[in-house]
Amino acid sequence: MQTFQKPLTAEEELYYLNQSRQGNITARNLLVEHNLRLVAHIVKKYHSHERDIEDLISTGTIGLIKAINTYDSSKGNKLGTYASRCIENELLMLLRQERKSSREISLYEPIGSDKEGNEINLMDIMECTNEDILEQLITECHIQSIYRLLKTALTPREQEIIILRYGLFNQTPVTQRDVAQRLGISRSYVSRIEKRALEKLRCHLEES
Repeated sequence: MQTFQKPLTAEEELYYLNQSRQGNITARNLLVEHNLRLVAHIVKKYHSHERDIEDLISTGTIGLIKAINTYDSSKGNKLGTYASRCIENELLMLLRQERKSSREISLYEPIGSDKEGNEINLMDIMECTNEDILEQLITECHIQSIYRLLKTALTPREQEIIILRYGLFNQTPVTQRDVAQRLGISRSYVSRIEKRALEKLRCHLEES
């Protein structure tokens, strides 16, 4: 069972908020860690058998980070109150996207077979998209920043998938299908984690 850090005192919260506004990433991360309990509490309302809890927690955490980055104490709201709204908004955007996607053709719908008899779906022929995104990130930003953010911005599972997919640390890049087989998870789950991890990297690079 996941355990969460205890909430900060009002004085500690104010101190780290001030530090975060001055660009202290460590202070910002501490605020995130000590408010993850709030994310988990809100996520419970949206969790179902059709939704992966890790996706919801990650989405809620993005809302929490946005709240910390934009919080203005002069408006009279407590951080927790403001963060709750931001977390809810982020989750609702995810749900709206889910409803939109459910009305569209599935990228994993079989469209044929290859020469070896393996099933081919739309994602197989579109898999270059995410690779282009990472290539763009590497081109626009210093490669060392990417390697640093792997450890600070991504979860261990996200790190593993990005490293395997793009051949980081001098490894050979592999397909989403290969990653899924190696980790014992579904191909669609690998795709969701990869997309989420790339978005995290992009957001952190834009902030730095």
